[in-house]
Amino acid sequence: MKSFSESYKAAGVDITAGYKAVDLMKSHIARTKTSGVMSGIGGFGGLFGLDLSGIKNPVLVSGTDGVGTKLKMAFLMDKHDTVGIDCVAMCVNDIICCGAKPLFFLDYIAVGKNIPEKVASIVSGVADGCVQAGCALIGGETAEMPGFYPEDEYDLAGFSVGVTDRDKILDNKTVKEGDIIIGLKSSGVHSNGFSLVRKIFDVENKDIKSPVDFLGGKSIGETLLTPTKIYVKPMCALFEQITVKAVSHITGGGFYENIPRSIPKGFGAKIDKSALQILPIFTLLQKEGNIPERDMFNTFNMGIGMSVIVDKNDADKALEILRENGEDAYIIGEIEKSDESVKIC
Repeated sequence: MKSFSESYKAAGVDITAGYKAVDLMKSHIARTKTSGVMSGIGGFGGLFGLDLSGIKNPVLVSGTDGVGTKLKMAFLMDKHDTVGIDCVAMCVNDIICCGAKPLFFLDYIAVGKNIPEKVASIVSGVADGCVQAGCALIGGETAEMPGFYPEDEYDLAGFSVGVTDRDKILDNKTVKEGDIIIGLKSSGVHSNGFSLVRKIFDVENKDIKSPVDFLGGKSIGETLLTPTKIYVKPMCALFEQITVKAVSHITGGGFYENIPRSIPKGFGAKIDKSALQILPIFTLLQKEGNIPERDMFNTFNMGIGMSVIVDKNDADKALEILRENGEDAYIIGEIEKSDESVKIC
């Protein structure tokens, strides 16, 4: 018999709603099961058995993040089945920048009121993200917090762990002049810069649900809710076949903050602006907000979700591998000796 507290329910926390939410989640969680999963949902911790075949000196790599104020778009559009993908993406895309493969994921959902169907919808997106990343959803937490969050709002965060061999950890020590920078196309704004996005489009007060020709017939709301691209599987394929020197996940801070993290001191990234395939949503944001170009590249991904540095002799092979694995990848620049960490010209 499951527990029940009439007093707790009167205070705004419905334990039985939590049980129902878990029951609705189970089918989604089952889709993410991998060979390492050793426990089911409901325990105090998620168990995962490490397969260290072929790894001489294993190193665990962890990443944690949330979806941020992009969640406001989910509330306004009343669409909750994609933000979970964003949550997974923000964690696992960071992990692969170290050369690691994500193994498992845990989520944390805090709600003003536990509506089981809504929570299950959120978790369905988390499961979709885990399937895309090839990692298992082995646990999580749903906290009902009346009086802390409005009844129709929630927060979503996550945590992932991956593994790599110590000798295969990516750093920027071998990056040199003449190396090529490859860009992997983003799916949109991803999950960064939404405080500015929401201000520019005044999303709480203006129509964001009507189709916009400039956005290919999609609405502003639909375009902004496009989930973050997950790059795990194509990047792991790349790691297996060529030597990747460094990787950057282009998140908050855009080009100017993230690309330098993969470049040693004394070198810089020379980005060919004419090569960039800037997505329409960024053009619209810049126009509507009257934003200087540098601020755009210092806030948004501008159509590039991940940058990869390889030797120039490996560039063609890298592009071939990425494209074979479904990525729209192309050369966006090269490494040069410079005191300027990023130059967009």
